This record gives sequence, C-alpha cells and structure tokens, in this order.
Amino acid sequence: MNLLLFSLFREKKRRRVVELAEKMVVDGGDGSTCEWEGRWNHIKKFLERSGPFTHPDFEPSTESIQFMLETCKILVIGAGGLGCELLKDLALSGFRSIHVVDMDTIDVSNLNRQFLFRPKDVGRPKADVAADFINSRIPGCRVVPHFKKIQDLDETFYKQFHIIVCGLDSVVARRWMNGMLLSLLVYEDGVLDTGSIIPLIDGGTEGFKGNARVILPGMSACIDCTLELYPPQINFPMCTIASMPRLPEHCIEYVRVLLWPKVSPFGGRKSNFFYCVALDGDDPEHIQWVYQKSLERAAEFNIRGVTYRLTQGVVKRIIPAVASTNAVIAAACATEVFKIASSAYIPLNNYMVFNDVDGLYTYTFEAERKENCSACSQVPVDLHFSPSSKLQEVLDYLTESASLQMKSPAITAAVEGKNKTLYLQSVASIEQRTRPNLSKTLKELGLTDRQELAVADVTTPQTMLFRLCFTS
Repeated sequence: MNLLLFSLFREKKRRRVVELAEKMVVDGGDGSTCEWEGRWNHIKKFLERSGPFTHPDFEPSTESIQFMLETCKILVIGAGGLGCELLKDLALSGFRSIHVVDMDTIDVSNLNRQFLFRPKDVGRPKADVAADFINSRIPGCRVVPHFKKIQDLDETFYKQFHIIVCGLDSVVARRWMNGMLLSLLVYEDGVLDTGSIIPLIDGGTEGFKGNARVILPGMSACIDCTLELYPPQINFPMCTIASMPRLPEHCIEYVRVLLWPKVSPFGGRKSNFFYCVALDGDDPEHIQWVYQKSLERAAEFNIRGVTYRLTQGVVKRIIPAVASTNAVIAAACATEVFKIASSAYIPLNNYMVFNDVDGLYTYTFEAERKENCSACSQVPVDLHFSPSSKLQEVLDYLTESASLQMKSPAITAAVEGKNKTLYLQSVASIEQRTRPNLSKTLKELGLTDRQELAVADVTTPQTMLFRLCFTS
C-alpha cells in the first residue's frame, strides 16, 4: 500500500479518535476498567517505544493504547472455527468493544475446534455463547452478539465500526460484506474521502491451507477484484446425479436438488397456496430426512459411504477445517487489526498465503485492483454480445464467469423510457412471467448497443451496472 495514502487514512482516523475519546466508553457493566498493574505491558512495548519495524511516521505515545482500550470498535463476522480464534486474539490484544455476527447454532461437530463452546451449548446461537464466554473470561471486555444474517443489518449498523474482520466460510457472504463497505464510501468531486473507509480484514482456511488479506475499500483490491482466486463452487452434472450416480455425494445431491423440491417433506399450506420449505442445512430434521433418503438412493445403486456428517457437508458445502490452521490465520488477521488500529506499523500489502500441507510455506504478494471491477471500479462493466444473442446467454455468462460468479442475477433495463424487468428468479410469480424473455434475442427485447443493464444478485447489496457492447 502506498505510504502516503496510508498516512492520510491514519490521520483521518486519529481525528475521529480525538472527537470520540471523550464521549465514548466501552459498553457494559458499571463503567469500571477492571485494570491492574502491568496488565497491558505487552501492548505498551509496541506502542510506547519506537522500533526497527514501526511505521516511518510513528511517534510513541499513550494515545494509541487508549484508543484501542476505550474507543475502537471492532466487528467480527462469523463465530465458527476462525471466529472463535479471532475473538480470543482481539480481546487479549486490548480491544474491548467488539461485536460479533453469526447466524448459526452450535452443533456437536463444532466442539473439536471451536473452543469457546461446550457440550451444554449445543443448539444455542454461536454468537451468544462466544460473547458470553469472552465476557466472562476477560475482565473489561464487552462482546455484543448478533444472532442474525449479515444481510439483516443495515448501513447504520456497519458505519459504527472502525475495522471489520471476516472469518467466513462463504464466498457469497464475503462478497456481500465487500459490497456493503464499498457502498459506504464517500466521494467529494470524484475524490475518495479516506475518513469514510472502513478497513476489511479477511481470513480464510481450507484444511492445512489459509490466507489473510487487508482490504481498504476504494483504495486497494477488493474481494471481487480477485474473485478468480476463489474457484467456482463445484456442481455435479445433473445427468449424473439423476441417472448414473457413482459417488455417495451424487446420492445426496440427488435428494437435495431433485427429491426435496418434488416431495416437499416439510411443506405447508398458506391460504390456498402450497409452498415448499427451503432446505436448511442447520436444521437437524432436514438433514436427517436428506440422510435417510440418500441412504435409500445409495442402496439402490450399491453405493457405500453415505453418512450423516457427509450429508451435512454436502448440503452446507462444508470445507474441512483444521484447528491449527484457524489459529495461525486468526493470529495473522488480529495482528493486522492491531497494526491499523494503532497506526504503529505498516499493514500487510495486501495478501498472505499460508500452507503447511508438506512442511511450512508462506508468502505475501500485492493483489492488484482491477480497473473494470464490477464492485469497486465505479464504471459499468462491458458485456460483449451479438444482437442475436439470447438473454439466456447473458444470464449464463453472469453465473459462469470466473470474474463474476453470480448466483441468481436479476436483470433490468430501461426500454423505451421505462424500467423493465427482463428476468428475476427469486420471486416465483415474476420468474414465471419473465421466463419467456430468456429465449428472446437482445434485439427482440428492445435492447440497443451501449445499453446499460442493472443487475442485482445475492452476492452484493448493491445493484451492479453493465453496458452492452454489440458485436457484429
């Protein structure tokens, strides 16, 4: 990261510290600090004296530690394997105003690595239990839980934080969080106001591999700039799972994709309308039903290996987790939070990869910002299609492109002066009405060269703009 830009960002933050320090006290209790002599000596060694690795403009003082202890608000997204480690590291590093968001409840399978939970906690919200554990073990720390989806919280909620740390296992959730922080940026005459930047620290693990990255929205590469680094989610061919299953995963996918919506085991009736309840990977009854039907499917084709745990893994797209990898990546992320909050050290620039599959290997590199990134470039992304191309081809491109990887894009455009929904999948009645458009050509739909398309998707809270560029 450019040192000048970081210095501007740091000074903006420091001005906010001056404004907030006199007003803001860590929430909770009676306001007591629960301090004792020497409690923060390990932190003071970094902040109250200079060193060979400090930021060139760093001046030792007591201001940084007071900001961390009394003012700085951190948001942790996810309270799973990575989230538990993050909460522990941040709390022990002197951050005492922490919020945590997680929509999951505790399962028995979590207990081998998510160390804030105990057998008695099974079935309870992860966020609630994690917050209670940290609050009870670390005096003066106040962790506020939010048992809900990140999409259920609005801009006002996210604006209150100085730094956001992600410990997620979902690319979709990462992209949504990335989009939210980009939407909070303020531009004055086309110039980014650095005071509107909320740094995003993102960590991810997969078995014995992991990564940590620092994102300054609007300044450095965002999640969507490097979307190619996240391989598209593996999907099994429909013909295989429907007629020629060979693996236990094929049997589970058959039940998940085909049998569940057909049978609708947990469906119900609302007025005169029958509806199908969506499969919930966190509902034991749902998983048990899928497991039993998958066993029947596997027996029919003499396939072995279907287990309850595998069923849950396929349904929830669970990635194998290793406790030691979570600990390393969480430590790296917490260190970056400390660097940015204290302004004492230059943060990671901007991507760190960790691998201990065969020995120990780690390296860092600078992920470059894409000029035409659909999320952060502020300009429409060009889509090159022939006027005779069908809308289905555009939809396929949006979902299959490695740089976009959308899930269920809704496409609208201004046709003859009116906003027209060309296709929307998430609402059944509108999907049925707009489905014929998929077989129509772009010309038949009234679209023209340089036409702008507005696309909404679950991967981002923002509507993305694309520009049709007709090819001959």
